[in-house]
Amino acid sequence: MKLKCLTPHLGAEVLDLRIAEIATDPELAASVRDAFDEHRVLLFRNQQIDREQHKAFGRIFGALHVHPSKASLGAGGDPELFTVRTRDGTTHVNGGRWHMDVSCEPAPPAASILRLLTGPTVGGDTVFANMHLAFELLSAPIRELLMHLRADHDGLQDLRWYGVEPKPGQTYPSATHPAVTAHPRTGRPTLFVNEAFTARFTDLSTLESDALLRMLFDHIARNPALHCRVTWQPDTIVMWDNLAVQHHAVWDYVPSERHGERVSVLADSPPVAYEA
Repeated sequence: MKLKCLTPHLGAEVLDLRIAEIATDPELAASVRDAFDEHRVLLFRNQQIDREQHKAFGRIFGALHVHPSKASLGAGGDPELFTVRTRDGTTHVNGGRWHMDVSCEPAPPAASILRLLTGPTVGGDTVFANMHLAFELLSAPIRELLMHLRADHDGLQDLRWYGVEPKPGQTYPSATHPAVTAHPRTGRPTLFVNEAFTARFTDLSTLESDALLRMLFDHIARNPALHCRVTWQPDTIVMWDNLAVQHHAVWDYVPSERHGERVSVLADSPPVAYEA
């Protein structure tokens, strides 16, 4: 398996490999798993697969997650596929803020795999940020503080950003997670707060929490050293580690449209705190 790094610290393009072959080749699947652990974002181009092959690829890494819009709000369609669609007239694009997918879940998905169906001829990149490195680049006193904190992740906060309110009787996930987690496969410390879902630090005052979160969100968004960038093309598939990476879908292609489908892989357990 040949890889081309996107940056020295995050992301790699997998060359000359058909996703449809991986599900039937355990040795190849293990190689992809190892590459994923190392690079955390994998890019596959020229992949002509259908929905069932897309889901089969996801199942190599675990059972598939059902998005709370379907599990809790009753959205229709295949429960294992989450649709990402931007049309002319869209006001809030999917992924328009830095986030980890549904970190409001008690056990957020371990990985996500997005298949682009249609997209703009220019623009529409996705930027990813390395949350291991984001933690490591903070000063020692801030790292020490964060390792003693927990953060509340609120799914309703994200829904309201899209202008959505649950109907009477409907619920949406919320959860409290350590601010610094240990990656379940590598054990590395990970900064586990994000702009879309993290509402506050549980044990701080509102003033303290807001100030610290704003600093961390700026640290993630404004530090190119953390980032890698993917330019989409037809038949492109990108897989990212949702427990170690945040992403932001750049919305710079109005009035063009963008349509994709995502599967996500269930985590084995809720996030656990990192202990130095």
